[in-house]
Amino acid sequence: MKPILLPLVACLLTASACTDRGAESAPQAQQDIILPVDFSRVSIRDGFWSPRLEKLSDSTLPVCIDQIENRTGRIRNFENAAKGSGKHSGIFFDDSDVYKALEGISYSLINNPDPMLRRTADQWVAKIAAAQQPDGYINTYYTLTGLDKRWTDMDKHEMYCAGHMIEAGIAYLLATGDRTLLEVSTRMVGHMMNEFGPGKRHWVPGHEEIELALAKLYSVTGEPKYLEFARWLLEERGHGYGRNEEGTWNAAYYQDSIPVSRMTDITGHAVRCMYLFCGMADMSMLSGDTVYRAALDRVWDDVVQRNMYITGGIGSSHQNEGFTEDYDLPNLEAYCETCASVGMVLWNARMNRLKGDAKYADVMERALYNGALAGISLDGKRFFYVNPLESKGDHHRKAWYGCACCPSQLSRFLPSIGSYIYSHSLDSDTVWVNLYLGSNAAIPTQDGSRFVLTQTTRYPWEGNARITVSEAPGKIRKELRLRIPGWCKNHTLWVNGELFDHPTDKGYAVVNRSWKKGDRIDLSLAMPTEVVAADPRVKADSGKLAVQRGPLVYCMEEADNAQTYDRAGINSQTRFTDKFMPDLLGGVAEITAETPAGPLHLIPYYAWDNREAGRMKVWIDEK
Repeated sequence: MKPILLPLVACLLTASACTDRGAESAPQAQQDIILPVDFSRVSIRDGFWSPRLEKLSDSTLPVCIDQIENRTGRIRNFENAAKGSGKHSGIFFDDSDVYKALEGISYSLINNPDPMLRRTADQWVAKIAAAQQPDGYINTYYTLTGLDKRWTDMDKHEMYCAGHMIEAGIAYLLATGDRTLLEVSTRMVGHMMNEFGPGKRHWVPGHEEIELALAKLYSVTGEPKYLEFARWLLEERGHGYGRNEEGTWNAAYYQDSIPVSRMTDITGHAVRCMYLFCGMADMSMLSGDTVYRAALDRVWDDVVQRNMYITGGIGSSHQNEGFTEDYDLPNLEAYCETCASVGMVLWNARMNRLKGDAKYADVMERALYNGALAGISLDGKRFFYVNPLESKGDHHRKAWYGCACCPSQLSRFLPSIGSYIYSHSLDSDTVWVNLYLGSNAAIPTQDGSRFVLTQTTRYPWEGNARITVSEAPGKIRKELRLRIPGWCKNHTLWVNGELFDHPTDKGYAVVNRSWKKGDRIDLSLAMPTEVVAADPRVKADSGKLAVQRGPLVYCMEEADNAQTYDRAGINSQTRFTDKFMPDLLGGVAEITAETPAGPLHLIPYYAWDNREAGRMKVWIDEK
């Protein structure tokens, strides 16, 4: 089937930025494809998220830049590679941290231009370009330790780093209009395609990432060869081609046991799985090929029903940074890498666009507000690599890591949060509202007219949201689909102040009518505090209960419960009250539970370990 050129998240490009031929060339049969409303078209004005995005620019990106330029050898590796002398410092995949931070800087520049950040980005791009070899190859580890050893070990992350460079190159183009890093990326891809492909050498990337990056590159350039190379890499898995220098290739760990179209269960390293599934979903969306969809459905069920924590975190084991057996979800020993939670957001956003089903957005939201957001401190300067659901008081965020994938991951993920709020159909007749977040969104239309939605809300503290048509070309007919979260048992919807009797479909409230400027929808989502029990097959949570309210999972910290921490207990009859505390942890809704042992004070899980050291737990004894 001939591939279809479509933009992906963070790749909805204007004509001035690059060639975008997709919507015009797509065949009629593909007109129901769902696309994100890219964050470059979304302005966030939200009580919860805006302060976090400000801290990203003021604190998180400067921390990453300082580490990369001054405290580690990451940028120096590129300088040494350019001059062909000097040692490589750090880990063999450290180039990827530079690329991810550069992607984050570029995303930040799109909505918040900053001359100093722009200068940093330009300098990094120049150093990266100077480090490229004449044949297009770029990887500072092998350039500085011996180019004769390149492409000898499938687990040395050469394609992983290349994938992150591609994503950074696209982001830099979006932000600046400068194609320098994109051209470096395409030369590297050209080098790889000269080495690998049909009739050439086999290759199974030990760490997936290149697959989804190639899909993005195809979306930007319109070159089918990039999508076909991504497909070839996906199809290389499961045939015994994988190997590394040590001869210790664990096929299950690398998702290489069986062809990906036959996968039924999630195995091995959690982050690698997420990137693989993203690549498979992208291939399904862009090519129109359905061969991977049944496999994606099977592994999604396996992840969500048998291997996901209540926080949306995945990967229970420190041994393989991933999975062991179904329902093995320890709390104190939980791994739950921050990158894996971000991966859950990326994958479930794609699944939502493939299927138009709110259940995927439910998981996306759970992973976003709990698993991913816990990975960064409230001041934006410290990070979790591992996110346990219980602590003895000795687990804390750090300013950086030797393996710094999580800080750099958050630096690129958070500024793109606007891409996950709204989606629209390719023919622009339907708009999906997936997240409730204060924002203005310019929804693409077929004729290029302005159709802007403005959302106001106090989510996640309250379940009310108003969506107003703030700009429209006279009257315009559109179907708006508003997600009714799976945690919400009752909701009410009004249109222009009148109660609106609406159908629901795949978890969305459907409002199909003609809209004009000033029209509004008011949605009220019941948001009571809930007590949750785990599947009885999860041994670690036997005899325990957890508390959640709306999209947020709550926890007990010793800081609030010094006298009752060891005696704490709740049950299905426990009375809970919630109160927004503006001066607590940057402003949170605190939940108080009245128990025989005394009041228990619960805070959102994402906010733990931001005060004095102390114990913490999500799952509380049932008493």
